[in-house]
Amino acid sequence: MKILQINKLYYPWIGGIETIARDIAMYFNKKDDIDLVNLVCQPQGKRKKDGVDGVVTHRASSMGIVKGMPVSIDFFFLFRKLVKETDLIFIHHPFPLTYIAYWLFGRDKEVVVWYHSDIVKQKFLRKLFDPFLRYTLKKATHVFVSNKTLLQTSYILPQFVEKCRVIYFGIDVDTFRKDSTREEESNAIIKTYGTPLLLSVGRLVYYKGFSYLIEAMKDVNAQLLIIGNGPLKDELSELIRKYNLEERVHIIDPVDDLVPYYHACDIFVLPSSESSEVFGIVQIEALACGKPVINTALPTGVPEVSVDGKTGLTVPPKDSGALSDAIRTLLEDRDMYQKYSEHALIEVEKRFRKELFFSQLERYLER
Repeated sequence: MKILQINKLYYPWIGGIETIARDIAMYFNKKDDIDLVNLVCQPQGKRKKDGVDGVVTHRASSMGIVKGMPVSIDFFFLFRKLVKETDLIFIHHPFPLTYIAYWLFGRDKEVVVWYHSDIVKQKFLRKLFDPFLRYTLKKATHVFVSNKTLLQTSYILPQFVEKCRVIYFGIDVDTFRKDSTREEESNAIIKTYGTPLLLSVGRLVYYKGFSYLIEAMKDVNAQLLIIGNGPLKDELSELIRKYNLEERVHIIDPVDDLVPYYHACDIFVLPSSESSEVFGIVQIEALACGKPVINTALPTGVPEVSVDGKTGLTVPPKDSGALSDAIRTLLEDRDMYQKYSEHALIEVEKRFRKELFFSQLERYLER
């Protein structure tokens, strides 16, 4: 089977969807009976072809990213060329250009869609591309989603519920276990930032809700480390200065290995404030290290991953006061903390192992 996997961007660009696309590419590329090729765009620049991770990746030239989407005419030329040798098109949504390209050049090909989220912020753009999206969803053999909540809250998926398949994302649990080397690294992190230590990870963009977490730190006697980069870095740094939190709130660039940071922290916080945050893979990674999670009650899969009262606490989005209350509760109630920590490890083994993710996905693709 020849699979053409399509997404906006690909590693080394860092993002939740890019992580999933990379995992899928690396897994299926090892199969003797499957030949998977990536078609993505450059963030900006000329067309490029490479073999990162041993996977052939075609990167269409792009004039840059506007409103979260690469602007690329070259994408259509590459799609038309590559689709001729393809048995199955695997689309990661949202990427509106793909649906026009599919309607123009790929209608005779089998297609599946991983529907990661609705287009939330650019509603005019959504209306513009909606007819092409609906056409593709009607043609799709399967529509994969990462959580049950999205099936209920999406503006469009209930119309195609009979072909929707819920598959939770998975991680390689063994890679998150603490060993002697990582213990030394974790101890060094604790020595650098102090305790108790709160950790949050993600791109510094509007829907991650970091501003609410920073504001919550006014009422929390702890250290906060945010790992990420993005367009809001200066704005968030200014907020830290505004609240005189320079000695307790720190923002650092993305790191190669997050595991020592997960083990070093006491609590992981996902303060996302908009429905663009659909799942939050970093939650699973923190749970795999036995860390309770504080997340927000978004109408997405976020609270479905770490469950309120079981592996952590869930608070209303955009509520700094509720965030600070939850943080203080977990830091002060050690019995509650221990219970959530133990359940975290159990839930990851039961629901979020990478082996389970791929066995389900492979079964549907074989059909």
